Amino acid sequence: MRSHSRLLAGAVGLALLSSGSARAEDEWSNIRQQLFGARPIAAADGIITLDAPYRSENDARTVIGATLAAPPGQMIREVTLVLDRNPMPVSAVLRLSQPMARVAVETTLRVNGPTPVHVVGELTNGQLLAAEGFVKTSGQGACAAPPGSDPEAALATLGDMEIEIGHERGTGDGRLLADLARLRNQQVSMNLKINHPSHSGMQMDQISLLFIPMRYVETVGIDLDGRPFAELTGSISLSENPEFRLSIPAAAHVIDVTMTDTNGTISRKTQRLTSY
Repeated sequence: MRSHSRLLAGAVGLALLSSGSARAEDEWSNIRQQLFGARPIAAADGIITLDAPYRSENDARTVIGATLAAPPGQMIREVTLVLDRNPMPVSAVLRLSQPMARVAVETTLRVNGPTPVHVVGELTNGQLLAAEGFVKTSGQGACAAPPGSDPEAALATLGDMEIEIGHERGTGDGRLLADLARLRNQQVSMNLKINHPSHSGMQMDQISLLFIPMRYVETVGIDLDGRPFAELTGSISLSENPEFRLSIPAAAHVIDVTMTDTNGTISRKTQRLTSY
């Protein structure tokens, strides 16, 4: 599954780089075809709430996320975040081994330039739903901007992780407010910070003037109480030292996180939850 996601993300990126003059609708049509084939994608009115800034304050570290609330009788099992005009548009994919009726997810991303944003949710019955928006940026080329830290120094703490647990935030989902409150009360928010340089392969070492080899967080596996809960697949769109926020059941006692990067480096973090 990991290698498939990585190759697919790369293929979509190369396809768009070779057709930069295409209109926005053609770009999205190309991406959705490569990701989902001929499967229909319905508008996600009242089901997906996209959380993205109108204009990014920091192109190299823009927080983008979404809250998904499944219709009655269904659950959310996958969320795909796409920055249409990024070099690797498929920026993050969340797969839930334990589907949920409601899930909030967000991450810190490089936004390479002004771009449409799409969030696609897949329900347990296989239905696809999408919400879209647009993010303006202060410039161009965040994916090629020099690293914010010395590449050698960043290796010393690569893979270190920190987990913080907090209360779920309210959202403007289209479901009944009482139902949403009930779901939020059954969840807590897990915020994961990862020390990783997230080299895009497009950045140049300012001393040697050579390109820094690509190396980013490929997967983040999350187990709850010894059982697989979710896996997040990353891309070069992830910011340096990326952060992820994800809803998890409040009843969980132990979180185990496993980070694997594209060089095969593996790091782990375990944390016990206190009562909320």
